[in-house]
Amino acid sequence: MASNGDREVVNRDAFRQAVVNTLERRLFYVPSFKIYGGVAGLYDYGPPGCAVKSNVLAFWRQHFVLEENMLEVDCPCVTPEIVLKASGHVDKFTDLMVKDEKTGTCFRADHLLKDFCKDKLEKDINVTADKAAELKHVLAVLDDLSAEELGEKIREYGIVAPDTKNPLSDPYPFNLMFQTSIGPSGLSPGFMRPETAQGIFVNFKDLYYYNGNKLPFAAAQIGQAFRNEISPRQGLLRVREFTLAEIEHFVDSDDKSHPKFCEVSNLEFLMFPREKQVSGQPAKRLRLGEAVSKGIVNNATLGYFIGRVYLFLTCLGIDKDRLRFRQHLANEMAHYAADCWDAEIECSYGWIECVGIADRSAYDLRAHTDKSGVALVAHEKFAEPKEVEKLVIAPVKKELGIAFKGDQRMVCEALEVMSEKEAMEMKANLESKGEVEFHVCTLAKDVTIKTNMVTISKEKKKEHQRVFVPSVIEPSFGIGRIIYCLYEHSFYTRPSKTGDEQLNVFRFPPLVAPIKCTVFPLVQNQQYEEVAKHIAQILTAAGISYKIDMTGTSIGKRYARTDELGVPFAITVDSTSSVTIRERDSKVQIRVNVEEVASVVKEVTEGNSTWNDMLSKYHTPSALDDE
Repeated sequence: MASNGDREVVNRDAFRQAVVNTLERRLFYVPSFKIYGGVAGLYDYGPPGCAVKSNVLAFWRQHFVLEENMLEVDCPCVTPEIVLKASGHVDKFTDLMVKDEKTGTCFRADHLLKDFCKDKLEKDINVTADKAAELKHVLAVLDDLSAEELGEKIREYGIVAPDTKNPLSDPYPFNLMFQTSIGPSGLSPGFMRPETAQGIFVNFKDLYYYNGNKLPFAAAQIGQAFRNEISPRQGLLRVREFTLAEIEHFVDSDDKSHPKFCEVSNLEFLMFPREKQVSGQPAKRLRLGEAVSKGIVNNATLGYFIGRVYLFLTCLGIDKDRLRFRQHLANEMAHYAADCWDAEIECSYGWIECVGIADRSAYDLRAHTDKSGVALVAHEKFAEPKEVEKLVIAPVKKELGIAFKGDQRMVCEALEVMSEKEAMEMKANLESKGEVEFHVCTLAKDVTIKTNMVTISKEKKKEHQRVFVPSVIEPSFGIGRIIYCLYEHSFYTRPSKTGDEQLNVFRFPPLVAPIKCTVFPLVQNQQYEEVAKHIAQILTAAGISYKIDMTGTSIGKRYARTDELGVPFAITVDSTSSVTIRERDSKVQIRVNVEEVASVVKEVTEGNSTWNDMLSKYHTPSALDDE
């Protein structure tokens, strides 16, 4: 007899297959280069998929770029190596990989461990309570495991290659960037960008000037990014080329308040702070204002963007009960980050990270300042000169190089981004003991710092202005992931009128629906067809996307076809003066004069009125036969 866990897995897999089959059959998306067998991790968007994506991005621009008066840029995908060397991607943008020792097939080590733990928890009825708790803990800290720890778990659990059952190599890092060269000589190395953010950072000086030398301000970019995934799977969730929409909100690190935080502070939704993850407790509903005031979320600007992301996703049609914000674990964050939260959406694959909202401190601008020699800084002019005490941390690169060789740069960076408290404690320990243990997050270990390796001092100066490197709050949106989760959250089936089959429906909000309405002459009749063509012209003039179907197919089948595309409204021409408009999910109709059709559809699709408003305004036919 199948366990509840087995049934849940079967139901989840069957649901996913129904969704994917519908999406591919109706050409929302298909595997790229399909006639040649396809390439893993590459997909083409078909007509309805392109329309959904375009609508999502249009709403993103409206919700973020226009609302916050952001500066939008569009930078090249091909990026010189020096830029990505400065940002750390050349050295650190890696996933841990294992190989089938006989065939050489590659797999992501963390994926194999994750699949093993989930399968045990869901399918093995003999798992003890202690073992289940252990497996859940491994899943909770999976992103936190080092190469050695991952390898140890793979050996402990006897994990082998999925298809061949051959033994696996130890995990080792693989850089995910696609390498290329710029120009024919091959002497100018480059990469396809793995994110869009670096184009914004390197343009900071010009954007700051364009903004009147004022902070805070935000820059935004929508564009393609590329990651050479080790073993792509999960359809649109893990691909090698994808669309990112990223925001870099530059702010004074001494003042991370936000004037509009009060607009989102009363929002309440599922939050998963790191303390709850580590202790094995579930996510819980928290009011955003409370999370910021208690310091669970680091600052009000970060909190503001978490709230705006919540509103964006739920307006698109993401189910608020299957949306949570998970805080990164301490060792999961980069050493320079002040705080980081992921908007995770639950789908048939589990909880999927779709948006990252990070306070990246001043790391990026500092890194590009050091590499380029161009000061990427902001200025605060004082009304009167001020005597200020400045912390000066001066790593001695020669001594660090002798002591740490290839690790010198990472030790140097970690020293430079110390807080004042850390720096003064180190200074006191160096003066009293001559050396101190110092944890370098990027190396995941402690190193010994001696007095000849760094100078820490405070200097008093009179200054007319404060020159500083701004911090950045970065919301980064994986558009393909959001769209796939939206597909799953919108999909349902309902019986046909005869009850002999299940009909597929996408309940897209009008905002993102690929087509806003369909136009059907009830029967093949020249007068009705002329009226349908006239309505089509009115819809075109109003900028409303539509699909016209003059076939003699039964009206029920035509409704079913467009419900499967998620079209919210169907206009049926059954007279020369008025028509019916049918709403997709309720299947309720209203009767409207021909000349009013476009204004009714536009009112509802643009959110100025609801369908209920139209039901109270227009006559509802008593006899409905839409199937």
